[in-house]
Amino acid sequence: MRHGVKGRKLKRTASHRASTLSGLATSLLLHKRIKTTEAKAKEMRRFVEPIITRAKRSLATTGDDSSIVRLHARREIGRVIRDDNAVKALFNEIAPKVENRAGGYTRVVKLGYRHGDNAEMAIIELVDWNGAEAVAAPAAKAAKPRPTRNKAKTAEAKLAETEANAEGPKKPRATRKKKAEAAA
Repeated sequence: MRHGVKGRKLKRTASHRASTLSGLATSLLLHKRIKTTEAKAKEMRRFVEPIITRAKRSLATTGDDSSIVRLHARREIGRVIRDDNAVKALFNEIAPKVENRAGGYTRVVKLGYRHGDNAEMAIIELVDWNGAEAVAAPAAKAAKPRPTRNKAKTAEAKLAETEANAEGPKKPRATRKKKAEAAA
């Protein structure tokens, strides 16, 4: 029995689970929004929020030791988040923006089920970036027509073919019985 055991195993060993959560957290810090399974998103929320809090508190320190505290926090976070660009984004963009927020930096939005394996999908995003990303997204493109299988046919050839077919009435298709009679 697993009474009181916190966290999800995600069907991984401890090292693989730590690596998965680290990679997902790196992607979240860089892109501000990622799509993953619901279980991973909920587990990553427990993983990334203390990291953001650590960065936020280190930036709030003042006094003689503030540079030492900031460097120590960067190194501690760098042990988990191994991408320098993600650590820079965390300290330069994310931590100053969530400075006045008392926690709850991420949001998990359920999407439904994945087509291939019916896994519950979700989007995890940083709360303060949801509007900015939606505005910056390009407008939806019109659906392109499906390419033809016969590449040799051009638009003029198709037009001529449809005109030729339109001139005369369609001849009924021969059934198996009629084909057998014609062959005999």
